[in-house]
Amino acid sequence: MRIRFLVLLTIVAVVAESFAAKPNVLFLICDDLNCDLACYGHPQVKSPNIDRLAKRGVLFKNAHCQYPLCGPSRASFMGGLYPDQTLIHRNAIYIREHLPDVKTISQMFRDNGYFATRIGKIYHYNVPKHIGTSGHDDPYSWNYTINPRGRDVDDEDLIFSLRPGAFGGTMSWLAAEGTDEEQTDGIAATEAIKMLKKHAAQKDIFYMAVGLYRPHTPYVAPKRYFEMYPLDEIKVPAVPGRYFETIPADARKSITRKKDQLNLPTRLAKEAIQSYYASITFADAQLGRILDVLDETGLAKNTVVLFTSDHGYHMGEHGHWQKTTLFENATHVPLIIAGPGVTGRGTATTPAEMVDFYPTLAELTDNTPPPYISGKSLVPALRDPKAQVRRSAFTQYANGYSIKTPRYRYTEWQEDGKGGAELYDHYFDQAEMNNLAQSPKHGALLKQLSRELRERIASARKKPKGLTQIHFENRRREK
Repeated sequence: MRIRFLVLLTIVAVVAESFAAKPNVLFLICDDLNCDLACYGHPQVKSPNIDRLAKRGVLFKNAHCQYPLCGPSRASFMGGLYPDQTLIHRNAIYIREHLPDVKTISQMFRDNGYFATRIGKIYHYNVPKHIGTSGHDDPYSWNYTINPRGRDVDDEDLIFSLRPGAFGGTMSWLAAEGTDEEQTDGIAATEAIKMLKKHAAQKDIFYMAVGLYRPHTPYVAPKRYFEMYPLDEIKVPAVPGRYFETIPADARKSITRKKDQLNLPTRLAKEAIQSYYASITFADAQLGRILDVLDETGLAKNTVVLFTSDHGYHMGEHGHWQKTTLFENATHVPLIIAGPGVTGRGTATTPAEMVDFYPTLAELTDNTPPPYISGKSLVPALRDPKAQVRRSAFTQYANGYSIKTPRYRYTEWQEDGKGGAELYDHYFDQAEMNNLAQSPKHGALLKQLSRELRERIASARKKPKGLTQIHFENRRREK
């Protein structure tokens, strides 16, 4: 009996030691944040805390979402599958409506002994309508959830909006009274700090996902953040005459569909940009509070930190505001990874996708992801930022598909490109304003990129092996 007891104690000790040796994961995500950050070269936006995270890890300068809309993007990276595999192409859908037996990122960690916590927005929420609720969350993904709700919700009647009374889907903003800690994201940071201190004391392993709501509309932040960006220093992007004639009809539709946001008066456009920048710096300050405690508790030594956004965002580029296009502004996301296993430093140039989060975090923590996931591990680039993991990054929206290589963006609209194409050379045209799709001298390149895009489309449509897919149109189940 004594020998059996000693053997049991030994087994428990070995298991406990293996858990302790595995890194924690802190997943930080902002809502509707583009790459207007100092560490990405923006000349105005102040983001000191995101910048310092970048200095101790690897920043991916060519990372892209798979769908430039909150719900489809979040379901995609949490499931490690492309939107044509999750079957989610719009907001307000629970991931298990289409994939009832999917294993999400956090569920993988939970199944492997991690305490999985969600604070704030990870899956889709209607903002600000669902702030303080679970939104379209997936309860199977977590051990514990916290839904912060701040004064920004109570101050809704003070918010300016282009359409009075409408906030989440239209341009709206408020320079708020009060402190950071009274705002929803300030409360989220406070709750994250409490949880980090608790984990440090208990010495258990955790996967903590903290989803901030800013800079999603309404752009709300305390007044002092607005004061950092004087209106006379704000520049509004210009669109050359006859530009809309140079792009396919579906591309034109994507940037002109919100009629109340077209041709904004200069003063109003500057106020919108000022508010967006203020919200970014406010969100950065909350991330700084969390990262400070990660350092103070010593957890930084054994915690992988991944920072990102759910998609990019237009602030007047191409004459468009907000998201839902296949231009760089809407597809390009910030991505910074730091912590144990990240031995490289600096900027990674490889194309990267948000579906790559799943296998990357699994490899960094020595966990095994499901065999059906579609992403590729970015660990080679975390060891050597010059490593090339992918040839291109893939994004879709509506009836269009796009790839971004290190130099080019190529987009086709409608099945087999029947709705036209776009080609942009980032070496000369980072703003993507000169469509080369009709250029005779780019004929060979166009054929090559078209072939590669269609290969990517076919791959992104493959049914995940072993997963049940439920199609809404006839409730048909497919394995």
